[in-house]
Amino acid sequence: MVEQGQMSLAGQRLGAPETLGISTLEPGYKPPAMPPGRLLPIRVLLLDDSEEIFDISHRSSGRVLFEMVCMHMNLVEGDYFGLEFQSHHRRMVWLDLLKPIRKQITRPKHTVLRFVVKFFSPDHSLLLEELTRYLFALQVRQDLASGRLTCSDASAALLVSHIIQSEIGDFEETQCRQHLLNTNYIPDQMALMDKIMEFHHKHIGQTPAESDYRLLEVACRLEMYGIRLHPAKDREGTKLSLAVAHGGVLVFQGHTRINNFNWSKIRKLSFKRRRFLIKLRADPGNVNQDTLEFLMASRDCCKMFWKICVEYHAFFRLFEEPRPKPKPVLFSRGSSFRFSGRTQKQVIDYVKENEFKKLPFDRKHSRVQYNSSLSPLRSAQHQVPNQAVKQSWDGSFLVSSEDSAVLRPCGNSSPSTQRNGCSDQTYPIKEDSRSQAAKQSPIDRAEVTCASVTLVNGHADDCRGATPSPLISPMLNDSGAIRTDDEEDNRRKICPADKAYFIAKELLSTERTYLKDLELITAFQGVLDKEDCVPDTLKTLLSSTYEPLHSHHTHFLQELEERLSLWEGRCSMQDKGDFQHVGDLLLKTIQHLKSLSAQLQMSSECVYALERACAASRRLEHVCREFELQKVCYIPLNVFLLSPLHRLLHYRQILDRLCKHQPPTHTDYSHCRAALDDVCELEAVLHPGLVEMENYQKLLELQKDVSGVERLATAGRQLIRLGCLSKLSGKGLQQRMFFLFNDVLLYSTRGITSANRFTVHRQLPLRGMTIRESEDEWGVPHSFTLTVQQQSLVVAACSESEMEKWMEDLKMAVDMAEESDGPTSDLLTPSKDVSSSGASEVESEDDVCGSQTSLPRHGNSSANTLQRGNTTAHVCWHRNTSVSMLDFSIATENKLSGNLLRKFKNSNGWQKLWVVFTNFTLFFYKTHEDEFPLASLPLLGYSVTDAGESENIHKDHVFKLHFKSHVYFFRTESQYFFERWMTVIRSATVSASRTRYLNRTEPD
Repeated sequence: MVEQGQMSLAGQRLGAPETLGISTLEPGYKPPAMPPGRLLPIRVLLLDDSEEIFDISHRSSGRVLFEMVCMHMNLVEGDYFGLEFQSHHRRMVWLDLLKPIRKQITRPKHTVLRFVVKFFSPDHSLLLEELTRYLFALQVRQDLASGRLTCSDASAALLVSHIIQSEIGDFEETQCRQHLLNTNYIPDQMALMDKIMEFHHKHIGQTPAESDYRLLEVACRLEMYGIRLHPAKDREGTKLSLAVAHGGVLVFQGHTRINNFNWSKIRKLSFKRRRFLIKLRADPGNVNQDTLEFLMASRDCCKMFWKICVEYHAFFRLFEEPRPKPKPVLFSRGSSFRFSGRTQKQVIDYVKENEFKKLPFDRKHSRVQYNSSLSPLRSAQHQVPNQAVKQSWDGSFLVSSEDSAVLRPCGNSSPSTQRNGCSDQTYPIKEDSRSQAAKQSPIDRAEVTCASVTLVNGHADDCRGATPSPLISPMLNDSGAIRTDDEEDNRRKICPADKAYFIAKELLSTERTYLKDLELITAFQGVLDKEDCVPDTLKTLLSSTYEPLHSHHTHFLQELEERLSLWEGRCSMQDKGDFQHVGDLLLKTIQHLKSLSAQLQMSSECVYALERACAASRRLEHVCREFELQKVCYIPLNVFLLSPLHRLLHYRQILDRLCKHQPPTHTDYSHCRAALDDVCELEAVLHPGLVEMENYQKLLELQKDVSGVERLATAGRQLIRLGCLSKLSGKGLQQRMFFLFNDVLLYSTRGITSANRFTVHRQLPLRGMTIRESEDEWGVPHSFTLTVQQQSLVVAACSESEMEKWMEDLKMAVDMAEESDGPTSDLLTPSKDVSSSGASEVESEDDVCGSQTSLPRHGNSSANTLQRGNTTAHVCWHRNTSVSMLDFSIATENKLSGNLLRKFKNSNGWQKLWVVFTNFTLFFYKTHEDEFPLASLPLLGYSVTDAGESENIHKDHVFKLHFKSHVYFFRTESQYFFERWMTVIRSATVSASRTRYLNRTEPD
């Protein structure tokens, strides 16, 4: 019997001998206070078929019992679950969390409540805790066995294969066959035994947590996943079934869905006696009736279904729990029922913004001898999130609260996997050739097909699946990397103290990254050479442009490495002075680049040519998108194609610092000055084209992120700012993503769906628009009103500075639109059922995300379903911030690479990492030789400060990055690199005007 205050751990409850997972509930958490009164023993049947007894006051509400159950299991994401029981009418009903238990259960001693999944998430990657996914997997297991989850034989066999992989481990024919004979998972299992064993053989190496993840990945795509049928009849008396899901109300005939009423189309749900009524929104194009009527078995059945519809709508559609309505003084009309608990968004935010201690839980049905700390954590999204770390949107590079989640490769991982600390396993089939692929060259990696590529930029490894929410990167492997401070100090090299040395070292570090970028382009060329759909002119253009640049910079990097090796003292003191400079090497390489100016200019043409070719060939578009989603391609492909132009800007900055540091009498000054003059001359010729290409590249990136618009990347259109604002509507402030161009303003939303795209709701012309502050008028902080064509739109920024930036850019965009001659083009696709005339106030929050489903269901090509999840637009959405084109231009100049020592807030040791800063993001590698980043940390919204004495870090050159509860410390090797890292990171974390000030005051 489980009493309050004496809750056992889940491991003790389930009684398994081995720790097989990690939960994240703080052990000090206490359930709601129990009112005084007589204690009743309440029996609860859990999903693992174990039964627990909870002593609870007879006056307690349902929430007290529910919280006790969640605390007993150490379950954080308990809001997805509920307690159901059989009423005296022999119907299964949900326990109301607001009502006293004694008013719901007439015979508590003889009633068994079942703890089951209540809200089935459409995207399994939104379940951030391993324990939650395990419980969902148990629910799928029960639904399969009961016949409630119907599917094809192939799907059923695949689901069972993942279940037995979790329970008995790797395939062994005799053991697998005997287990299937003894355990029945699905009806008519014997006929599918061979198929199940065939699938099971392909899962070798999967951990129980991975099997749960893969199981849910398959189950989420089934039409009957999470469906609970409620018998009904239509007006003609035809027998039907009603069900509710995350997207709306569904109508089934048998097990076939015949209709779907999206939340965005439903105006009101109600019931009257046995009649269940669905009132649809007025639609001029719909000639059918606007009120649908279904007859159910009884009033109680009707009300029960209405209640679950209300709860589903609130949980998946609302941002926060609805507030209770005030009780009427005299008369009451209608039901007072409301959803009680956190919404899905609140659950996700709660888990992301709080750090929990990791507690073990056991898997009752599993025989696998498995330690959760050995779980291989792979790339984001459709990869299995680590069992010992908390997934974090805001931190994006995942950490545990104690930095104790040290990842080690599993026994089947390749040597390359063991070096990099992440797994190269793939889905759905783990082939024997995979371990060899980890050792291949970058060109070989680029040749891996879509089904077997593992990603690190927020995407699935299976192109057939939908792409979930963004920017969940794997935790870096601390194994063998954490050292004591004394050890680190002893290992640190004695480097020259001259600032010129550190400038040269920065040149070497960034050149290594730049050469890796050129190697990626070479790998991309290798992929295109194997495709018949690629025009020969494009292949020739890419080859003639980048091969000479790659050859030149390979030689230049070798010379730099030799020079720095000599400079660091690995030669006699007599010869050392002859090598303490790099100006001569820079002058030599800049002069050679002047002879390659044609190739530099053609890099812009390569972007145009590739885009034209993709527009003409769907196959080529799919190939490019596949390549771009590989983890080696950590930023958009077009950015890599423009990297030769960006590199000139970095050469100019390095030469400028060398010239400022060295006196004119220095032997290397003349070389540096001549090289600076040459690079400035070359940059002056190429810079106008670079500005145009940067804008075009951003428009192409947005075209992939936004749905519902066409012809976004057209001549003359300029991006000015993109980011989040809150739109004031009848239901309060709702988050929207705004895209401001020189001719039009778009706003959109991104719901909790499987597609990483923003759906545009309105197009606002800028010509004639007026902007005014309206905080006093509406009482909303940092709000302003946009008025166009006699309609108004009230929006609010997250801070005063954000509001000022938006208003300044909007006024500038309006002036640009007024000066232009042509009419405002209509960007919305014809299929969009929204007007582009202005900011209509009739938009309801039920329109938000209502029509967003996975793109393949609408017949889109697979190339369109593959979306990057860590683009700037997605970061702005989740961090509730914005960036301007000026910020993008500054970010182009502020790139940096080098070694840093990283430390978490609650850890003791420092870990040495190779870090690349670009595109507002830190990318983390174990060494500079790694082919792809192991994790990433977008910095938009973060703050960077000098680590003060209050941080209790007694080391020099330490800076702190923090966002909400996420805190990271980084340590540099010298004061020069401390200032450089602070400068470039501030360019991504402060406003553009502040950035310009920092650039002017950059230390010499």
